[in-house]
Amino acid sequence: QVQLVESGGGLVQPGGSLRLSCAASGSGFSINVMGWYRQAPGKQRELVATITSDSRPTYADSVKGRFTISRENAKNTVYLQMNSLKPENTAVYYCIVDYGCRWWRKNSWGQGARFTVSA
Repeated sequence: QVQLVESGGGLVQPGGSLRLSCAASGSGFSINVMGWYRQAPGKQRELVATITSDSRPTYADSVKGRFTISRENAKNTVYLQMNSLKPENTAVYYCIVDYGCRWWRKNSWGQGARFTVSA
């Protein structure tokens, strides 16, 4: 079973930047796709970005050009660099990891990192 620990979050002014990180730990499996979802107050959880094991990213249209997802495979860590933040980016951000081995695959969610974009 993989364990995920997210860090980052807090209060950011509009136009500011923030970086979230999510570190995965465990053994007996390989980590495949890593990604970030977010859930704003009163809204459904939505996909923000994903990145494959060979670092090919995909983004939601709403964050293209402002958010960058990256990963360090040696540290089993995924990052989300967020620039030009807007109040509507306020949400709880969850990392998700797809992991497994030859015979099985699972998903695991982080505990969530909350931040608020406000003046």
